[in-house]
Amino acid sequence: MELKPSGDNMLAPFSCSYTPNIPELLMKLRCSIAISTYQAGKVIFLSPKNEESLIQLPRTFNKPMGLTFEPENGRMALACRDEVIVFANSPELATSYPGKQGIYDALYLPRVTYHTGPVDIHDLNWGEKGLYAVNTLFSCLMLIGDSHNFIPYWVPPFIKELKSEDRCHLNGMVMIDNKPKYATAFNQGNSFQSWRDHVATDGVLLDVESDEIIVSGLAMPHSPRMIAGELYLLLSATGEIIRVNTHSGTFETISRINGFVRGLACYRDFLFVGLSRIRKNSSTFAKLKIADKSQNAGIAVIHLPTASFVGEIRYHTSVDEIYDVQILPETVRPNIFNTRQPEHKNGLSIPGTTFWAVHDPESGEQDQPSW
Repeated sequence: MELKPSGDNMLAPFSCSYTPNIPELLMKLRCSIAISTYQAGKVIFLSPKNEESLIQLPRTFNKPMGLTFEPENGRMALACRDEVIVFANSPELATSYPGKQGIYDALYLPRVTYHTGPVDIHDLNWGEKGLYAVNTLFSCLMLIGDSHNFIPYWVPPFIKELKSEDRCHLNGMVMIDNKPKYATAFNQGNSFQSWRDHVATDGVLLDVESDEIIVSGLAMPHSPRMIAGELYLLLSATGEIIRVNTHSGTFETISRINGFVRGLACYRDFLFVGLSRIRKNSSTFAKLKIADKSQNAGIAVIHLPTASFVGEIRYHTSVDEIYDVQILPETVRPNIFNTRQPEHKNGLSIPGTTFWAVHDPESGEQDQPSW
């Protein structure tokens, strides 16, 4: 398929190309794509500018990893290097954004930051007890709160003590009935980074409630997701999207993509799959069974009912590795603020109304806005 460049300068930061049908698809679905790239230190929103072109908004964060959205509650959570940031969406502040009124239909503003420490959080999601996350460094699932850095929730049966050793590279988590139900790890080891020895062959899918190993021998499992009542996950080392029968412990390959797959979202009938560039100097990546290791990072789109390839987005600069992929439904031009710039302090929301700060440039009192 032909790839259409996103702009005239292919060497500009975050330059990408895409198959011509991608903007039209996103426009018809009325959605945007959110990705996290810890390598580039960005959360990126990709949206349809019209039916022929895409527009993207990269925002800087410190090693962003897991993303989770609750559109019905208007909130988002992002795992970073040593903290988790919770955002609230304000469509009202979005549409009244000073100087750009009527452009954005969503604006995610930081509301709470949890200081977890550098525990290498991967997937995270809300549930009945709050915000759950995969604590990869300590090989456990955890709860995030305001009284401790983290509260251990579940430890795999083969992990005998909590230590900051990334023993099995626990990374993925699936919620059912508002509780963690399944988890993925690279092996069943109980020593410091034991997963590195056979990284592409010893992965497991675990039942959190029963401690049972449902499937073993998986090739770097990532991004488990429940889709229409069935469990899907990615095998990063082989580029496969698989569907797991949790009763029989078997799986079938739905599609195979030539690349390192990580980050999976489903919206309506379409799968959005993150692709990362293979690191040439990595001994771990050298063990992977991927035919073409020169592919750029990006997003592949698969039509799930037919398992057919629909199109793709490929980055040419800036983005080499993607961790998470999420979809923002009914959103075609989202914005997000980080806490690195003071701009996020200028938008206030209270029940029933919102305010933007208005500064008087002649007063010299930039820290005393009127509202």
